[in-house]
Amino acid sequence: MSVERSVALRFGSDAVRAGTHVNLSAVRTDGAHLWIAGDETATIERLTCDVVRRPAEYGEHVGFDLADVVRLPGEADEEVDVEGLALNGPYLWAVGSHSSKRKRIRSHHSDAKAAKRLAVVSAEPGRRVLARIAIADHVPAEVTPEGFRSAALSGPGLLDLLDEDEHLAPFLAIPGKDNGLDVEGIAVHGEPGAERVFLGLRGPVLRGWAVVLQLAPREDDGELRLARLEGGRRYLKHFLDLDGLGIRDLCPHGDDLLVLAGPSMDLDGPVRVYRWPGAARIEAPDVVHREELRREIDLPHGEGDDHAEGISLLPDGELLVVYDSPARYRLSQEGTVLADVVRLP
Repeated sequence: MSVERSVALRFGSDAVRAGTHVNLSAVRTDGAHLWIAGDETATIERLTCDVVRRPAEYGEHVGFDLADVVRLPGEADEEVDVEGLALNGPYLWAVGSHSSKRKRIRSHHSDAKAAKRLAVVSAEPGRRVLARIAIADHVPAEVTPEGFRSAALSGPGLLDLLDEDEHLAPFLAIPGKDNGLDVEGIAVHGEPGAERVFLGLRGPVLRGWAVVLQLAPREDDGELRLARLEGGRRYLKHFLDLDGLGIRDLCPHGDDLLVLAGPSMDLDGPVRVYRWPGAARIEAPDVVHREELRREIDLPHGEGDDHAEGISLLPDGELLVVYDSPARYRLSQEGTVLADVVRLP
């Protein structure tokens, strides 16, 4: 695989101060606009290009606070850790990682302090976000003139439902970077009001099998609640053989889902895009064997940097890829980071 070209993403000063441009975790194209998110804020960002076909750069950055349109589960100053974005009809969907977090070791820490920090795990309630954001004239709104309403998942939340799950319950208290539960991708399919939402998990990976959850959120008095699916369940589980990799993002392509896959833990690679044919039509739990998937692209990765975190389709059938911890060459200009464009087979 070779990168066809780079696209410059130009961010404003507020996003640069927050480090959003170097912590990109989710992306979705919307005509001339690009919705994008970083994993250390409670905002979503909108960039705009002048040329819709084969864009060379996106700029005119505007940031939006999620708390202005939906009620968030954590405190006002907590990061949401948005890890996935999806567009469907008049709505932009956003999902947080839902993961616990272990403290990092910094280079200046003594051995004793480093060991102590590794023992500290926090639950991070602010990350437990699943939100449907109404968009009017490319701006998030509580309610649009057409009556479309923003809403977020209320109780019982996703973790409440998984608390007794035979596969996932043991991983809820384990930090995401330790192969614990970690939501990193979202795709939405179906008419508004009858959507199916797919959540891709970076972890856990179960003996080499990655996990996708399928939900049916429905609005109830201004909040989202999970409707019952086939068999009376509020979620379905799909297990995918991605050669031992976890899921970093999901992207619809017709009735197929493109799956960005990478290591579940804090490793550099490999990073690949798989095609899951007909996934959006699946209405029952599924075990997806390796021969049922197509390995489309192997993506580049660095050593300690350039971790592919988000993918989105461009109008010409190309795939836009954004990176967390971008390599230095991607940051040659202040506030600008380079994304990659690759072509699907």
